[in-house]
Amino acid sequence: MFLLFGVRSKDHRVAVLSLVCSVCGVAAAQTLLRRTTKFTLFFVPLFPVRPAQHYLQCAHCGAVRSIDAREAARLGA
Repeated sequence: MFLLFGVRSKDHRVAVLSLVCSVCGVAAAQTLLRRTTKFTLFFVPLFPVRPAQHYLQCAHCGAVRSIDAREAARLGA
């Protein structure tokens, strides 16, 4: 009998904001993303294996930078 298990990360779009990018310096749309990583068994996600991570992605230059949970909560509210 074989067990198929692993981890899977999935990005969820929380909000789209108009901010100045810290990489390119252009005022453009910034997408706030929340990445969750879950343990999977037979391709079914069961439980998270690490805390959610938050990222901002610039629509102009495509740069992705990590932000902490407090800043993400402030921006997403």
